[in-house]
Amino acid sequence: MTPIHTVLIANRGEIAVRIVGTCRRLGKRAVVVYHEADQDSLAVRLADEAFRIDGPTPVAAYLSIDNMLAACRATGADAVHPGFGFLSENAAFARALDAAGIRFIGPGADAIDAMGDKIRAKRIAQQAGVNTIPGYDGEIRSAGHAFDVASAIGFPVILKASAGGGGKGMRVIRDADPEACRAAFERTTSEAQGAFGDARVFLEKYIERPRHIEIQVLGDRYGNVVHLGERECSIQRRHQKVIEEAPSPFVDAALREAMGAQAVALAQQVGYASAGTVEFVVDPSGAFYFLEMNTRIQVEHPVTEMITGLDIVAEQIRVAEGEALGLAQDEIRLAGHAIECRLCAEDAERDFMPAIGTLRRFRAPEMAGLRLDAGVQEGDAVTSAFDPMLAKLIVHGATRAEAIGRMRAVLEHMVVLGVTTNAAYLERVLTHPEFAAGNTFTSFLEEHKAELQAPAPTQEQIAVVLAAALLGNRTLADARYAPPAIHAAMQDWRN
Repeated sequence: MTPIHTVLIANRGEIAVRIVGTCRRLGKRAVVVYHEADQDSLAVRLADEAFRIDGPTPVAAYLSIDNMLAACRATGADAVHPGFGFLSENAAFARALDAAGIRFIGPGADAIDAMGDKIRAKRIAQQAGVNTIPGYDGEIRSAGHAFDVASAIGFPVILKASAGGGGKGMRVIRDADPEACRAAFERTTSEAQGAFGDARVFLEKYIERPRHIEIQVLGDRYGNVVHLGERECSIQRRHQKVIEEAPSPFVDAALREAMGAQAVALAQQVGYASAGTVEFVVDPSGAFYFLEMNTRIQVEHPVTEMITGLDIVAEQIRVAEGEALGLAQDEIRLAGHAIECRLCAEDAERDFMPAIGTLRRFRAPEMAGLRLDAGVQEGDAVTSAFDPMLAKLIVHGATRAEAIGRMRAVLEHMVVLGVTTNAAYLERVLTHPEFAAGNTFTSFLEEHKAELQAPAPTQEQIAVVLAAALLGNRTLADARYAPPAIHAAMQDWRN
């Protein structure tokens, strides 16, 4: 294959900025698409070229295959990087690009199809010798069927959308209650149809207090596949990841080898050629089970890059150019510990309601071991049109304790004015003794909800805020220090 010259980035925000950076380092021309809502974005300013796209909504503009093909034709792009979200796991998009002679920087459409259907993916995993959660090997047809299958497996169970992802289309059924099964089936199928256009659901045994641990894999077009170790992603809110780290504090060398071997086997089973992630749930005993495979780059990929020294986007581009992997499994080394926090415009004290406004200040501290992946800059308007994530804060340390300490310092000194963020909440999570001990489960935030609430302000903090308000208000300050009228009438005093 010939080298790629121009990469069109079919995405926005921080991932678009991050891909632009790698393209520049590799000498590739970077083109970004943008909706009017993003016309002044950092990605648009940094790219070599920007192409406007439109749609009935800002999100719809980025979901349009026709928009992306038109952008490629207009800009001369010979490859597309989809980032994550939007069209990144859309097999029809990959096929449309292939038909147009444009390379898709990701896996083949067949692999996307195979892993995108959760029922089919589970069957393929079983064929590859991958541990799967006990459950029904097929579609659940009705609420009564769900109850019968759940009774045979044993409660608790979980209903999942076959085309699901991102925590949508999931319901836990804890007790042998036909009415609870009916309600869960109706809500799950309805949500699945609305979110994915596919109402099919399947049912599995629910693993209590699991960890969510994923394996990063890389494959090429010649059948070579390696894994880059694991990421611990158990700190979640409503099935959405909040804090990720690598390596996992729970995984030892033997467990890493076992999980990695199964992830590689699954990737080889579907002829996977690019970066991908095989996700597992791990119970307290260390038993692990296949959850799903994400056929794209993950939001949390930087923590793996920090401990391996690899640029995963660069590896994706090289694979798309037809190169073989340049490293063998025994050449991959994991050094130190990395933690990522998702900095979001949301109010933790108001049930994480999205926050909007204008970024008056956006300053990260200058600190050794810190990487900032941001899609915003000062002056940007933060709206409700897109996901509330402003940036990813990633730190590296020689040990987990050092990484935690660095992240706490970053969050303490991060300056964001104009919108409310979850920075203080993230710091409270990091300071919790159970997090420090590595006792992280997917239920962590719910179990410790009361302890993670914001403490009441001290009298000293109140005094500081009032003093700042006084000094920042010219009218109040002038009134406070103005002399009485009888003295002011004397004007300047002379001896």
